[in-house]
Amino acid sequence: MRADDRSGDGAPLPVLLEAVLGVGSELELHTTLQHLVDTAAELTGARYGALGVVDPERGRLTELFTAGLTDAERERIGALPDGRTGVLGALIQDPRPLRLDDLTADPRSSGVPPGHPPMRSFLGVPIRVHTEVFGNLYLTEKRGGPFTEEDLALLRVLASQAGIAIGNARLYETARRRERWIEGAAAVTTSLLTGDTAANALTTVAERARLLADAAAGVVLQPTPEGGMEIVAASAPDDPDDIVGTTIAPGSPVLVQLLGGEPVFIEDSATDPRMTTHVRTRFGPSMMLPLQSGGKLIGTLALPRRRGAEPYTAVDRLLAAQFASQAALALVLADAQHNRERLAVYEDRDRIARDLHDLVVQRLFATEMMLESTRRRAAKASGDDTDELLTRAVDELDSTIQEVRTAIFALQQPPADAPTTVRGRVLRETDGAGAVLGFRPSVRFSGAVDAVLGDAVAGRLLSALRGALAAAHRRARVSSVSVVVDVTVVLADGRPGVRLTVTDDGEGGGPVIWEAPL
Repeated sequence: MRADDRSGDGAPLPVLLEAVLGVGSELELHTTLQHLVDTAAELTGARYGALGVVDPERGRLTELFTAGLTDAERERIGALPDGRTGVLGALIQDPRPLRLDDLTADPRSSGVPPGHPPMRSFLGVPIRVHTEVFGNLYLTEKRGGPFTEEDLALLRVLASQAGIAIGNARLYETARRRERWIEGAAAVTTSLLTGDTAANALTTVAERARLLADAAAGVVLQPTPEGGMEIVAASAPDDPDDIVGTTIAPGSPVLVQLLGGEPVFIEDSATDPRMTTHVRTRFGPSMMLPLQSGGKLIGTLALPRRRGAEPYTAVDRLLAAQFASQAALALVLADAQHNRERLAVYEDRDRIARDLHDLVVQRLFATEMMLESTRRRAAKASGDDTDELLTRAVDELDSTIQEVRTAIFALQQPPADAPTTVRGRVLRETDGAGAVLGFRPSVRFSGAVDAVLGDAVAGRLLSALRGALAAAHRRARVSSVSVVVDVTVVLADGRPGVRLTVTDDGEGGGPVIWEAPL
């Protein structure tokens, strides 16, 4: 048989062609790489084979696919080499084919772990994707003698074709990942525009980004009045609940970069001197991406991985940065939509309040005056029970007018997200009164208001507060109103209770006192 009909140590040329076709038949990258190293070892008669993926930024191996090693042998070896030293490191630093008859005699050979099987003959070639070195193929312990020049030529052909197959697989994988990130950004936008609250919107962004980036946590930070940043939303299912509220102090190098609109990429959060928070020790590689729209920074999206996890690649960083840009725009749009909806509600409530005041209250008041006049005439004429009945009717109408005015007062308050604490709800009522009165009432709390007031008592207290504020608004020359909520009082019957006192300086007014047992 002619020399050009055979390759390597006698393998027929069709075997090489079959191997090349087999390598190029996969689109999933990890499957392609494992198939490549298995094929290379089989084709050259090598006992062991390895394919190391090189990180060009860090100059080391990030993944190592092996052939010929049993599970027990891999366990004895322990941690696989990172390619910084030894012959593997030499091939990374100088990516040219290398053939050695005795690996142990080469001065560059070092760092072989104790459990590593003995290896002497060695053959290594780089795998290039276009002009970039993607990784290296390593073969050792050829059966029947050292590796030959024919083996080297065979492996170079296989590596060349593998570069094309890997390029295709990388493009396919990148396209799939890009599709997932785009779908994630679209899902976030849809969720934010359905009317979620601000807190839920930020949590949605953090949760979706965490899943897409395969991160241990997804957190959103927002600027603080002091010039720092605080974590306001987090998605970290395997982490304690102390992430939210963590702050980055003003002047931090990371903060300076973020406030300038630049992303921050960190190799190891636990050891990077730029990281100063107490939660940094739990995490390793991390991305911190500014959320900005129209040149304004509205927050930061941080995606830390666990310690020892794979670092983020250039593709990861690019896709996450694009997601952050779209999420920031969605947050701004959702906030604008929420503001428009609140404005529409406020305008509608204001219209209802005007209608109640102009139509209902005026008619009720006119009816009350008519009844009062009738009562006086009837009292002079008859002097019987008619006077008492008319008096009760007038009182009922007056109470109805008070209730309607209280409802008008409540409608005139600006709509906002309802506070969850009693203190917050009281302050919301007084803030709304300030918009109507022209000044803000003073408020004082005495005792653990939020701890001791139940929902039922709190609801009655707020109703009494609204009525007292509405009454103060009706009086002339009101320039100050004070509100005191005291939960340390003892009622006349000896039970602990709550007392609400509302005092104003208007004409004909006096303190309004409301009490209830706790």
